[in-house]
Amino acid sequence: MTTSSSERSERGVSLGMPELPAPAYPDDVRTRLETDAREIIARYPDSRSALLPLLHLVQSEEGHVTRTGMRFCADVLGLTTAEVTAVATFYTMYRRRPSGDYQVGVCTNTLCAVMGGDAIFEELQEHLGVGNGGTTDDGKVTLEHIECNAACDFAPVVMVNWEFFDNQTPESAKRMVDDLRAGRPVAPTRGAPLCTFKETARILAGFPDAREGAVEATGSAGPASLIGLKLAKGEAAPARVVHPRGEAPRDTPPHEPSPTEHLSSHDAPQDTSASDPAHPSPTTTRGGEASPRPSDSSGPVAEEGE
Repeated sequence: MTTSSSERSERGVSLGMPELPAPAYPDDVRTRLETDAREIIARYPDSRSALLPLLHLVQSEEGHVTRTGMRFCADVLGLTTAEVTAVATFYTMYRRRPSGDYQVGVCTNTLCAVMGGDAIFEELQEHLGVGNGGTTDDGKVTLEHIECNAACDFAPVVMVNWEFFDNQTPESAKRMVDDLRAGRPVAPTRGAPLCTFKETARILAGFPDAREGAVEATGSAGPASLIGLKLAKGEAAPARVVHPRGEAPRDTPPHEPSPTEHLSSHDAPQDTSASDPAHPSPTTTRGGEASPRPSDSSGPVAEEGE
């Protein structure tokens, strides 16, 4: 059985000539990048260790890692393009196609998702008219979902060019992307002022951020994130007294959670069908039929023959 050329084309299969080698950078661009590359490579005892920052360097040139950029990295490090491609395609921080000036990443991992991250991502897709990884027609915003922004105590979190926008809602996220597209000032919740994705890539390559006040600007983790650090420093965590389920406290008042404290199954006893006589759980007879549990708390009712 043979396959026609039209069928192969529909399946995305090409049996034509192999792809030609990537073109080189123009001479002036290559000279400038080589100067930067030598500075990066000099930081490492083994030159191939400089591959990650070099990929950020070439990404800062065109806004994504092109075949030309990977060829440049391979040439200056003495690697094959296959070795460079294997790294560039492994990490999601390296873009493989043109993208916007602002990478808007919405965390859709578990905590952010249940706190509203899924809703933010869905509404931004509709608002911007793009899907995951899509870029707006004006080239300003690329939208993507991110598995974790490492800021769970500020959930739901959105990042723009790796700067934090905490405690977001669909409405605040839509206002933010509208301001980005309109060129209005947008300030992160914490961290350095925003810059374009190309500028961010150059900073990630290890070059200093020369913008006034950018280095001094910083952001801190929230209280929930810092508990482990405080324990490591020998600072005692506040004591909490939790009594066994169903047992009233003797000498201490009951634990009253603050409005910001989330109850869990490890906190004070909760009303459940097993512990609340007003909401008994059903029992199952030997015939498989459910029958209500008697409200008498003197003990279980023995079945016939026991």
